[in-house]
Amino acid sequence: MSVLSRQQAEGTNLGFVTLVSIVAAIGGLLFGYDTAVISGAIVFMQQKFHLGPGMQGWAVSCLMIGAIVGAGFAGFLSDRFGRKKMLIVAGFLFVIGSIGSALPATITEFVWARIVGGIGIGISSTLVPLYIAEIAPARHRGSLVSLNQLAVVIGISAIYFVNMWVANLGSPTWDIESAWRWMFGLGVVPGGLFIILLLFVPESPRWLERHGLGDRALQILTRVNGPTRARVELSEIRDTLNDESGNIGLLFRPGFRVALLVGVVLAILQQVTGINAIMYYAPEIFKQTGAGTNASLIETVITGADNLVFTLISLWLIDRVGRKVLLLIGSAFMTVSIAIVGYAFYTGNTAGPLVLVLILVFVAAFAVSFGPIVWLVMAEIFPTSIRGRATAIASVALWIADYAVSQSFPVLLNSVGASSTFWTFGILSLVAFIFTLALVPETKGKTLEEIERSWGRRGTQSTSTGR
Repeated sequence: MSVLSRQQAEGTNLGFVTLVSIVAAIGGLLFGYDTAVISGAIVFMQQKFHLGPGMQGWAVSCLMIGAIVGAGFAGFLSDRFGRKKMLIVAGFLFVIGSIGSALPATITEFVWARIVGGIGIGISSTLVPLYIAEIAPARHRGSLVSLNQLAVVIGISAIYFVNMWVANLGSPTWDIESAWRWMFGLGVVPGGLFIILLLFVPESPRWLERHGLGDRALQILTRVNGPTRARVELSEIRDTLNDESGNIGLLFRPGFRVALLVGVVLAILQQVTGINAIMYYAPEIFKQTGAGTNASLIETVITGADNLVFTLISLWLIDRVGRKVLLLIGSAFMTVSIAIVGYAFYTGNTAGPLVLVLILVFVAAFAVSFGPIVWLVMAEIFPTSIRGRATAIASVALWIADYAVSQSFPVLLNSVGASSTFWTFGILSLVAFIFTLALVPETKGKTLEEIERSWGRRGTQSTSTGR
């Protein structure tokens, strides 16, 4: 049976739900753009504002302070006002932050603007995968939610090209005075597009049903799944909601507290294994291998392209192979490759393509596994009635870990050195492998309600055995 005929038999309107998912995933593009734009700008800002290692780290990591705040409030606000409305708010905050980051006269003004934009990024990073997961059919949920990570990577890759293009427009003096301003300011374009397109997408059907708008929820589910499957799914959603208190204490019941542990720990491990140290500081890392400014920017672009290609591969694999298998394979390759990078710096054997190749292996492994899958699992594993707030808890943990890595990385390079820093990332990648093997469940092909019931059954079994 062809893909098209199978979709028709299922009643799935994959074209509609894919378009809706693509619009929502532009929030991921903003995430990638805003977190990676600093990689090209920080070199010039360091000279403009005379930044030491500590202030350099603060200029990079202040975005995460805003993201922590945004993620912290995103769940509560989206559970109350809706996923769509809060995504629109995130778009406006991103635009304001982009404009403010382009205009500062002092580093303090820049930091405040980045924090505002970071609040928007925190909201969108929490809600985009959650929104897509709540509207997508179970059969295609993995690849559709992973469109968010694809958009993140496209944003990262695009800004690497933009940074290189802008940096080559003028003289070195112009770069220090103006180039970095344009790098930030051009973020207004995707931010404005995100706001406009969001006006045309529906609200999450699960949020609508929870707020007594079942007729509208049924209309959206029918458009996604066809009338027969829509009625079945709406009935499952209602049954699940009727069994839930809607109180955050639900997460601390037997079974569900394991879901909380999995969500929070995976979120932390996604960051502390070192990916954003590479993404934020790639030019600086390549300079340590002896590359010049232009060569380091070119190698950064290659890294971004590698990330994009393997994220596309992950999109194809994620609903075929499964979440857990990809996490295990990815973390294994991450462990080995980043440990060898540390050894290369330890021995001083960093000339030639060795470090670049190993970093490309690390980024590819991350892009196939922890990049998209952590956001997907965070959007899948929590109960419907408190999914927004529960996902926000995991997102806050993720952004705190991101802040810790981005703030400490330049300090670590200047204190303990590159070898010890990369070996630390290798150890944490090994921890990610062991944790995944021990506790992460497979959620491929299950509805959100089926995943939720599996946690409940786990809790019942734990209680009956006295654990």
